[in-house]
Amino acid sequence: MSLKSLTEKIKAWHRYRESVRELSRLSDRELADLGISRVDIEFVAKNGVRHA
Repeated sequence: MSLKSLTEKIKAWHRYRESVRELSRLSDRELADLGISRVDIEFVAKNGVRHA
């Protein structure tokens, strides 16, 4: 694994964790307004990082 590849993986992990943290701060009502349930937060965050 190259240094560049490793760096990209670390950056993606940080974006994922930040997304989980931000979504977790929302109320259930706010999440519902976005069409997300609390149990879907990690899934949504992973998909968001992959498509960024």
